[in-house]
Amino acid sequence: MNLLIKGITINDPNSSFNQKKCDIRIQQGKITEVAKQLEATKNEEIHDGKGAFVSPGFFDLNCMIGDPGLETKEDIQSGTEAAKAGGFTGIAVLPITKPVVQSKGEVAYVLNKAKQNLVDVHPIGAISNNLEGKELAELYDMKKAGAVAFSDGSRALADDGFVSRAMQYCLGFGGLLMLFPENKSIAGKAQVNESSNNVLLGMKGIPALAEEMQLARDIFLAGYHDAPIHISNISTAGAVAQIRKAKKDGIKITCDVAAHQLVFTEEVLNDFDSNYKVKPPLRGKADQKALLAGLKDGTIDAISSQHRPQEIEFKDVEFEIAFFGIIALQTVLPLLVKAGLSEALIVEKLSINPRKLLNLPVPVIEIGAEANLVVYNLTKTWQYDRANNASKSSNSPLLGQQLTGKVLLTYNNKQFQAYE
Repeated sequence: MNLLIKGITINDPNSSFNQKKCDIRIQQGKITEVAKQLEATKNEEIHDGKGAFVSPGFFDLNCMIGDPGLETKEDIQSGTEAAKAGGFTGIAVLPITKPVVQSKGEVAYVLNKAKQNLVDVHPIGAISNNLEGKELAELYDMKKAGAVAFSDGSRALADDGFVSRAMQYCLGFGGLLMLFPENKSIAGKAQVNESSNNVLLGMKGIPALAEEMQLARDIFLAGYHDAPIHISNISTAGAVAQIRKAKKDGIKITCDVAAHQLVFTEEVLNDFDSNYKVKPPLRGKADQKALLAGLKDGTIDAISSQHRPQEIEFKDVEFEIAFFGIIALQTVLPLLVKAGLSEALIVEKLSINPRKLLNLPVPVIEIGAEANLVVYNLTKTWQYDRANNASKSSNSPLLGQQLTGKVLLTYNNKQFQAYE
């Protein structure tokens, strides 16, 4: 599909046109011209980019798509619709499905199901069989079949020896472990942050210690084996400090933070809205301040959606029995705008670094390059409601709210979708 984007500001540090206002012509999936003023040709759709930015398409490191087996939460079709509406042209999908993605057969299924989509779908394989943390899954076979990394989702691995063996095994073929930092014996069955607030709520709290002890173990093992690890969804000031020190000490560690942790704190739970129930839990203001500082100084490498769709019967219930999770693919950009992130930081943490972490090609806004991009306006407001929610699920506290920061167009794989 041929497209002419007029008057757009390019936000791409790898482009020779970075921060310049230009017209961009795309023909047969390639960027063929970038100039200050281009005239439209026949069979070309024109898009007005005035006041907007264009960047390489966003990429999400941490989202759940229920296919196979949990399609009532989200299937590949609905999940990719939500992704492209949020500006994501690539997503790495977790293996927390039924059956679990733990062999080359499940990896091939996901890749085949997602063919010919605007959004590139990259399977993450399970670290352990059935996510039980006991036996290694078919890591090498999954890597050969197309898995980009390995994770047990939000299930932390308790067995130190198991994690050690997984690291050693992955070193042999360049596999990447994505680890969730939670000491289950300390966190227990608590569901909110441990602080004075959880006492007022009358619920047990998950201390920051649970995250930081598990993280310390993972850092120690990574250093011992000289193995790369990625820590998913950090949430505490202590975790930021640990990772900052580990990087200075030469540990091969990267990490990401979920977008909602940058905007919401535990105070929003005072009304017991289960749509704010996430894992790790929303923390305090000091933690949020540390997370933002970690993004700006490079300690935190990427931002993820932590998209977790849930059916209404698992969310519209009492807080203590509600499932964890927020649908988030469509609302990452507005949350980052609300958190005060600059356009340069947004493209670094959403477009460039996530792909680098997974050793995937990083798109660039350059003449001759394959077009893989997102157009967005950081000041445009829009109403997020059930009519434009592309997910099968509706477990978002943002539904019904007016948001600032809107995706206007996504383009990838010779396809594009524009949004009003």
